[in-house]
Amino acid sequence: MEEKLLIDRRRDGIHVVKDNRTVVDYFIYPEYEIHLNCLLAGAVQEWHFHSEIEEVLVVTKGVLTCKWKEDGVVRTARAKEKDIVRVQNSVHTFQNDTEEDTEFIVFRFVPDGMDKREKIKNDKQLAGEG
Repeated sequence: MEEKLLIDRRRDGIHVVKDNRTVVDYFIYPEYEIHLNCLLAGAVQEWHFHSEIEEVLVVTKGVLTCKWKEDGVVRTARAKEKDIVRVQNSVHTFQNDTEEDTEFIVFRFVPDGMDKREKIKNDKQLAGEG
C-alpha cells in the first residue's frame, strides 16, 4: 500500500560536504529537488548558471550574499532570514561574509512555461475528519 503522506528525515538525504565549505543534504524526487544548504562562515561558491532548471532559495538562518552578472556588471544583494531568492537564468554565486553559518533551502525544478498560479491557489479542498 502506498503511503499518502511521507516525511523524509535529514538522514534520508544525500549528505555532501563540498571543498567550497558548503554543506548540502540533497533530496532528489522525480519532478523536483530540495536541498538543505549550509554555507559555513566565510564560504564562497563557484560562479555558475543553469541552462534548464529554476532555483528558488529560502534563507532560514543568517545572511546570504548573492552575486549575479547583469549586462556585464556584477550585482550584489544580501538576503536574510525568510527572504526568497529567485535565481532565474542568471550567472550567479552565493557566499557567506559573516562569522556565523548561513542556512537556506533550495527548490530546483524544470519550468515548462505554463502559468499554474490559479491551479495552485485553488487546489485546496476541504475534507471531513476520519
